[in-house]
Amino acid sequence: MLAIEKLNQFYGESHTLWDLDLEVPAGQCTCVMGRNGVGKTTLLKAVMGEVAVKSGALRYTSAASSGGGEIELTKKAVEARSRLGIGYVPQGRQIFPLLTVEENLRTGLAARSDGLKKIPERVYELFPVLKEMKNRRGGDLSGGQQQQLAIGRALVIEPKLLILDEPGEGIQPNIVAQIGQVIRQLINEDGLTVLLVEQKLPFARKYADRFVIMDRGRPVAKGEISELSNELIKQHLTV
Repeated sequence: MLAIEKLNQFYGESHTLWDLDLEVPAGQCTCVMGRNGVGKTTLLKAVMGEVAVKSGALRYTSAASSGGGEIELTKKAVEARSRLGIGYVPQGRQIFPLLTVEENLRTGLAARSDGLKKIPERVYELFPVLKEMKNRRGGDLSGGQQQQLAIGRALVIEPKLLILDEPGEGIQPNIVAQIGQVIRQLINEDGLTVLLVEQKLPFARKYADRFVIMDRGRPVAKGEISELSNELIKQHLTV
């Protein structure tokens, strides 16, 4: 689904991502982990085109792409990546507080490649609260509801690859669990591929298939989630 090869990224003179290699297999949830400041969010932004990369490749394959072939994302604009079927939920949600829930969801429709103007019913099936509150302003929702709205907005394009940056940050545990269940539902029922940054170990162990631990802009450990040992956690994740 997504192959990242020898990716290098700089902020000014600061070298942030170092020859980074990462495979994101189709139909699975790959969780990127690591201490603060190791380049996790920068990696997601590089995939989405929100930060420029110095060198390397981002090879994306989707049945929705032209001919079902491989596409080099570094040559694509930000909006083009969404139209290729990549949904993105950034850290901090970034919803529009003065727009209603429905209006927020409709902003995602502009990124669809088929021009559909109706919110897919699947979004409301996964997050019924969004239908109940569709006329309420986004800024009036709780943090957990805003996160559901941000994910729903990404799902409006019916993506093949969903990228999530710490979806459980700062929200109540029951909503975190619901988001995890939705991720698994999308993978198991819709064949979605998920690339996730998450700091919460219980969440990662319960809902991810694979893990990648980053340190100083490079992967230092990776494998099946069952291989995420206490030794690796102590060495690379504990503060």
